[in-house]
Amino acid sequence: MEKQDDARVKTGKRKPAAAIGYESEIQIRVRYQETDQMGVVYHGNYFAYFEMGRTELLREATGCSYRDVEERGVMMVVSEARAQYLKPARYDDLLTLRTRVANVTAASLVHEYELYRDGELLVKGGTTLVCVDKRGKIVPVPEWIRNFSRGIGETTSDA
Repeated sequence: MEKQDDARVKTGKRKPAAAIGYESEIQIRVRYQETDQMGVVYHGNYFAYFEMGRTELLREATGCSYRDVEERGVMMVVSEARAQYLKPARYDDLLTLRTRVANVTAASLVHEYELYRDGELLVKGGTTLVCVDKRGKIVPVPEWIRNFSRGIGETTSDA
């Protein structure tokens, strides 16, 4: 087993990011403006809910907001989004959104989402975010995000 571990070190493979598997949960009350004439949440609004989930996950895990990330010169753009609609959410429902970091690569973060009402799964989804600089060039995921460390103010060299 030690030889296999040594081989991994020699090939330069990174150990998995500490952020992988991190999970956060928020509550969302469906507003009237988010529904159609039947009182059902419009399908595109689930992606706004997903954004709320990953924003709060980042804040919870690192103590930083997306604004903090952008001020350090890293933009996180959605390169892929998907949703599977199992049951409708309706006006005034109180929903629970679970957001989890499913994977972190050199330049991207993959999130998975599950949206519940009273314990019943309504929607599953996922997004991939790619880190880019202000010119749109792909850049590495900052180490403080990769490992969800709270030391953002300590250094600016890893942005």
